[in-house]
Formats: sequence, structure tokens, C-alpha cells
Amino acid sequence: MLEVVPLSSTVETSLGTIDTASSEADERIVDAAVRCLLRLGIQKTSVGDVARAAGVSRGTVYRYFGDKASLVEAGLTRIATDFVRSSEASVRRRRTLAGQVGEAAVFITRHAGDPRFAIATPGEEEHLVAVLLSTQAEALLDAWVRFWDPFLLAAEARGEVRAGLDRRQTGEWIVRSLITFSFLPSVSVDLDDDRAVRHYVGRQVVDGLTT
Repeated sequence: MLEVVPLSSTVETSLGTIDTASSEADERIVDAAVRCLLRLGIQKTSVGDVARAAGVSRGTVYRYFGDKASLVEAGLTRIATDFVRSSEASVRRRRTLAGQVGEAAVFITRHAGDPRFAIATPGEEEHLVAVLLSTQAEALLDAWVRFWDPFLLAAEARGEVRAGLDRRQTGEWIVRSLITFSFLPSVSVDLDDDRAVRHYVGRQVVDGLTT
């Protein structure tokens, strides 16, 4: 089961600043929403399902989240936050931007079919990135672009990328490139070979930022 990351009243995550109650009931509800979304999917998950899974009344769920849309968004945000945080540890182990982006690409290819991040859809399971791109594409893109900002700033300080690089545009280029590893096969790179993926990303995605 996907590990649930506790949320404080205001949390800065890779998906942005999230304001949420810090109470135990709130935590149980979000945790339950995650379990229901992974098991039932967005369409089939109901407020009643989440209330039963959390061991609270429907009224309690509505008091914290207002409606199903807000509840689903909180659950997706939690799953997405866990997804990004799961990749961040590997990314931070690398000391160069090429290594960091390469490691992110490896993480995505390894976890493309990971059931921890698969949200049930009618007839099949769908990867988290696909779900978020279809429901919260702009928010997802903006969040991941901001995720890369400190890495790009550090790379500029180390002289790995040209000075004055537009970090927001560069971050979007990186994110758009990485997203393709979730959906598209490759005709020139063995995506099951981590070294090949890292080399490809370093040469094709990052090298162009130095000139």
C-alpha cells in the first residue's frame, strides 16, 4: 500500500502549497480517499465509500471537504505528492543536472506500471500521470516545473547550464520530455536499460542547455 505522508495545516509540496486541516479525522479521510481511488477509481469512488473506509460519518467528510470533487482532488494530490517525493530521493543523490534528470527518467520508466501509483479506471488501471494529465494537466505541469527550479538554479551556479537561462521555460522542457517516458516507446533506446536511459537524457535533454 502506498505510504501516506502526513500533512500539516500548510504544506509546501511539489504540487504547490496545500492548505488542509491537521486534525486526525482529516488525515484519516485523505488516507481513505487514497485507498478508494486506487481500488475503485475516480468515477466509482463515493463520499460514502470514503466515509466507511475512514470510519467517520458522511457528514464529517462533507465538513472537511465540502463535495466529492474536493475530496477526490485531495486524494489525487496526496498520491501525486507521494509519487514525486518517491522520485526526489533518487534525483537528489545525483550531483549534476544531467544525472538528476536522467535519474528522474529512470524512475518514471521503472514505475510506469507500478500498482502503487495506478488509479483504477473503467475496465483497467491507469498510471497516475495519465490520470492527472486528463484531470489536472495545468496544475500538474506547473507543479513539476517548480520542482525543477532549485535544481536548475544550482546547475547554473555550478556552470553546468548557461547563465541567465529562463528556468521556468527550461523546467517545462524537462517535464515535457520526462512525461513522454510514461507513455511512448523508444525506437533508439532500450527503456529497460537504466544506463542507456540516463545517457540518452543527458545527451538529448540536458546538453542543449549549455549553449
